[in-house]
Amino acid sequence: MTTTDPEKTSSLMDNLLGLLRIRIKRGVNLAVRDINSSDPYVVIKMGKQKLKTRVINKDINPEWNEDLTLSVTDPSLTVLLTVYDHDMFSKDDKMGDAEFEIKPFIEALKMHLDGLPSGTIVTTVQPCRRNCLAEESKVTWVDGKLVQDLVLRLRHVECGEVEAQLQWIDLPGSKGL
Repeated sequence: MTTTDPEKTSSLMDNLLGLLRIRIKRGVNLAVRDINSSDPYVVIKMGKQKLKTRVINKDINPEWNEDLTLSVTDPSLTVLLTVYDHDMFSKDDKMGDAEFEIKPFIEALKMHLDGLPSGTIVTTVQPCRRNCLAEESKVTWVDGKLVQDLVLRLRHVECGEVEAQLQWIDLPGSKGL
């Protein structure tokens, strides 16, 4: 029989700000890594957490529409998104990566906005050398919650973008924002 140390459990919740749901929407013009296509999937990493989408076979414009949820304790951490080509008999090939900050999204959440008309743009993040944005990224109030849409240009590869969306989930009992 294992017992959990109540102090350890509470300290995890004490540091937890909430959950970041990253919807990996789709890939656009991804690199070809097999004969004439690729079998892409996405891995996201933040701190020690690592999650991945399902593999979509033979598609360089895959539609994942998959939600990956990370626990957030440190809003200054960045998220690393890497696209791989799944190979049956050899090591999976890298198809580029992109890094993005969650800080602008967290800062907008900390404003504790409420009752805005749906579609209100709260803040905008401009593409620059320090981020992998292919175009400006808007944090928008939609149906009573904040979302941030991202179009990420993949690095270390000849072509490809990934579209994603950030959402926040408050956890009862967590430290919160």
